[in-house]
Amino acid sequence: MKNIIENRTRTFDWADPMIGAKSAMKMSGYDYLKSIADSELPMPPIMSLMGVDNCKVEKGYMCFEFNAEEYHYNTIGGVHGGVFSTLLDSCISCAIHTTLPQGVGFSTIDLKVNFIRPITIETGLVICEGNAIHTGRKTAVGEGRLLDASGKLLATASVTCLILS
Repeated sequence: MKNIIENRTRTFDWADPMIGAKSAMKMSGYDYLKSIADSELPMPPIMSLMGVDNCKVEKGYMCFEFNAEEYHYNTIGGVHGGVFSTLLDSCISCAIHTTLPQGVGFSTIDLKVNFIRPITIETGLVICEGNAIHTGRKTAVGEGRLLDASGKLLATASVTCLILS
């Protein structure tokens, strides 16, 4: 059998993640994420790895953009469900983070994703939106969705976070 493999390569750059992590504890969640969106602090490495861009931050809301690439594909030629999940978890958790005061962190304890439509390179721009629904003393709940540029729903998710104070 003839070798049909054509290898591709990808490189990317990222900043020291501890720059942001140290700053996060000195700022409110909103101020911290706004500083990232305004390029005053570096984007977390996972976002650079995924290819996330154009962050918009409001209190209780996060939005960013994503374009599918071949390196996001699974074995059947579509974006892997783990990419959907990572995008949604990140966006919703950041929306929750915008509601937290200085010195308070969080950790996702539950993620529920509903896959509605596949994402491929042909999908084009994907908009990731997350909303904080409730932030309490011990837990927070949020929801989010992935949309294509025409507004077609691709996936939804809900997240529960543990509040770390």
